[in-house]
Amino acid sequence: MTLLCRSTDFDQKETATKQMALKTMQKATRYFISKVAVNGGYLYNYKTDFSMREGENIATPSTVWLEPPGTPAVGMVFLEAYEATGDILFLNAAIKAGYALTWGQLASGGWDNLIDFDPVESRKWHYRRDVEKGDTVTGRRRNRSTLDDNKTQSALKLLMRLDKVLNFENDEIHRAVLYGLDALLDVQYPNGAWPQQFSGPPDPAEFPVCKACFPAEWSREYPGASYAAFYTFNDNTISDVIKTMTEAWKIYGDERYLKSAESGGDFIILAQMPEPQSAWAQQYNINMEPAWARKFEPPSVTGGETFGILQTLLDLYLETGESRFLEPVPKAIAWAKRSLLPDGRLARFYELQTNRPLYFNAPRQHSNLPEPAFPNLADYTLIYEDTDLPTHYAFKVPGERLKSVENYYNRILREGRSAILAERDKSNNDDIALINEIINSLDEEGRWVETGRLKTGDPDKPYIEAEIISTRTFNRNMSLLTSFIKNQR
Repeated sequence: MTLLCRSTDFDQKETATKQMALKTMQKATRYFISKVAVNGGYLYNYKTDFSMREGENIATPSTVWLEPPGTPAVGMVFLEAYEATGDILFLNAAIKAGYALTWGQLASGGWDNLIDFDPVESRKWHYRRDVEKGDTVTGRRRNRSTLDDNKTQSALKLLMRLDKVLNFENDEIHRAVLYGLDALLDVQYPNGAWPQQFSGPPDPAEFPVCKACFPAEWSREYPGASYAAFYTFNDNTISDVIKTMTEAWKIYGDERYLKSAESGGDFIILAQMPEPQSAWAQQYNINMEPAWARKFEPPSVTGGETFGILQTLLDLYLETGESRFLEPVPKAIAWAKRSLLPDGRLARFYELQTNRPLYFNAPRQHSNLPEPAFPNLADYTLIYEDTDLPTHYAFKVPGERLKSVENYYNRILREGRSAILAERDKSNNDDIALINEIINSLDEEGRWVETGRLKTGDPDKPYIEAEIISTRTFNRNMSLLTSFIKNQR
């Protein structure tokens, strides 16, 4: 697993602003890979002295995270910087992130929430590399891959892009990609959906293909049942898998991946709820009925994920030209317009059949303590009022999402596929003031430092404010600088 070791000199004929953008990217990258990275992987936030660090939760010094803005997202930023500049510094950084992912790929084919490089702790997981050595029995080790929050999908997207840039000649990365894509094909349900989590293929006989329907009745109290095997749109789970399979088809030309993506689109069509609520639920049980997930995610029609689903349908049409992916869109847009709240937003949840907005009360509403990320079950009550909402979750979503999807749909009808595809990947960042601000805010060490909040693990003082290094900020700034450099060609 040897890294490339040369670096491309920058063209001295380019403008000073472009030169400074590149130098800023190089300096920030050198700091990130030498001081922040753990075996090529990344978390979310770090105290500047690295005495505290966190991904979605408090993390140890041997741990890296999967969910963006973690390891795959940072690796993609490096790879895009390489593609824009030709500087091998960025490619090497992306390869290191890729190796962190291949090391932590599970026997089930995907990834868990995190990768722990500690020699003792890491033995708690069953890896692909174990299987390749003949160790095929998981036993009590962890082997549940997750599609939640774009974890496995983002890992595969980075590895696929790396595989292509490396001309498919890096055996470690290439094997990891094919193993992961095979797993996504194997765990896809007969109706085209995917679960939120998986450890192996489903039994097709247990998952009949049928259209979405309203349950005869549903409990207003959280049942506490597992939803890992449900057909899951929540947090764009299925949409992210469809994007992954579409990109796999583009990179490898394997028709199985295109068929898989189209089958995912066909599931979206099946999952559209009947009138008068022609939108989608966050998740469905095997009978294609909206179902509970977490204790603040009831059976309902969602004003949140519905717009990500519509975007996915439009993208599938653009990729395939199959008009069936446009057919659900007008009814869903009409439902959303009917469901707008007086303030122009949409509720995250609408009651089945009545279409009344659903909310929850705010836990610890009379306490001086900060609201916990996941309060106790007893703290939640499903209500119709929106006057005292919890703050850890978006129970309302911006109405601008409706306008955006409707405008995109109308543009496709008006201008056609070819025109949209021709301009879809164009970069448009000419904000010189913003670029100069990013360049000038990098400190002498190569850091973008900001004031942020870190988890403490202390229930009496859950958070502290501190000077931090944010992976999200790093990704954003690097992406903007990369886009600027591309536009200066």
